[in-house]
Amino acid sequence: MSTRFASPTGFLSRSRTVAAPTWSRWLVPPAALSVHLAIGQAYAWSVFKPPLESSLGLSGTQSALPFQLGIVMLGLSAAFGGTLVERNGPRWAMFVSMACFSSGFLLSALGVATGQYWLVVLGYGFVGGIGLGIGYISPVSTLIKWFPDRPGMATGIAIMGFGGGALIASPWSAQMLDSFGTGTGGIATTFVVHGVVYAVFMSMGVLLVRVPADGWAPKGWRPSEAATRRLVTTADVSARNAIRTPQFYLLWLVLCLNVTAGIGILEKAAPMIVDFFSGTSMPVAAGAAAGFVALLSLANMAGRFGWSSTSDLIGRKNMYRVYLGVGALLYLAIALAGDTSKPLFIICALGILSFYGGGFATVPAYLKDLFGTYEVGAIHGRLLTAWSTAGVLGPLIINAIADGQEAAGRSGPALYTTSLYIMIGLLAVGFVANELIRPVHEKHHERPRQENVAGKGQTV
Repeated sequence: MSTRFASPTGFLSRSRTVAAPTWSRWLVPPAALSVHLAIGQAYAWSVFKPPLESSLGLSGTQSALPFQLGIVMLGLSAAFGGTLVERNGPRWAMFVSMACFSSGFLLSALGVATGQYWLVVLGYGFVGGIGLGIGYISPVSTLIKWFPDRPGMATGIAIMGFGGGALIASPWSAQMLDSFGTGTGGIATTFVVHGVVYAVFMSMGVLLVRVPADGWAPKGWRPSEAATRRLVTTADVSARNAIRTPQFYLLWLVLCLNVTAGIGILEKAAPMIVDFFSGTSMPVAAGAAAGFVALLSLANMAGRFGWSSTSDLIGRKNMYRVYLGVGALLYLAIALAGDTSKPLFIICALGILSFYGGGFATVPAYLKDLFGTYEVGAIHGRLLTAWSTAGVLGPLIINAIADGQEAAGRSGPALYTTSLYIMIGLLAVGFVANELIRPVHEKHHERPRQENVAGKGQTV
């Protein structure tokens, strides 16, 4: 997707979103949150799986298709739409996200009401997935430009919303299904309500979002001092040049492997804790397993803000050392002794999910450190193809191995032991990839622009 597309005019144009000198940058995080809290509903898709399966006669694999396609489209639309988002501005991007995400629910409602499941896959998975991708990256570069002094905290606030969206959507959706019914009529009505409410909620972001004027900087912030941190640059790299650097692909691998490790537990959390303690004197009931899933969502959300904010203090590379190194140790603890202690299992799982969320929230700031702010949104979009890959890879590893072990007559922790050791290996590879990341070579830098600060380059 390139500049052959016409730029938006009027209210959605980038020029109309430039902030006045008196505009407070603290109004931008709520705008970002309004979008991310909405599209974070994707993590609550599992609420719709049982009623869809019973009312439309679907298998578990079929009912997962809209979510899986949505995650794939998130990565693809973020990758191919990132340049458009950078050029047209966050207001246009948030509007497109709102239109796609909301209409995806409406199409899904039509599909359920008419018994045409392919419309649900098309609506929620394809159209809604485009809304996910555009909406996910839309506020990132804007927040980084407003908060160059605290990029980890800023992106953590927004991306925390994506992790926390399910905490709102899951009980809300369940309550509506209880009220409207779990038949096709009730599911369709629930989808319509979702589409309308999310359109209104996301409109708040469209109205509030602003971009800083060229040359704006926070009072008292000196980019030359920030550049003395390891891997931090005052130069800029275009999206086209970024994908020609080894740093991009190393960071892609780091994100992919960190997400693969986390999403495997997230997708299988409830049955996993039940299976781990099924043959012990302390079995886990279904209701307790649901509470465990809610705890994991909280850890996912808290990690996005807490760890990304910590990265502003200790640096992005050190933060990923924690995600990958400590994460591998937590997996090892579950593999060796997870079935001996519920507190140990739960604490380790919470740590892994907090690192999963933190990895998402820290990566935009890592990109800003390496490539500057020039086209960081477009670069971030391309990097999110790692999420699409991990969204397939993580559940595939966990489910395929568990199914194979079950077919062989095994049960309990044995269903997951092999998967856990595979995750440890993947995190170890990610750790090595993170260690190999170095400053971007000057040949990839853009020529200094007027708003750039003199003295481009990186310090090692």
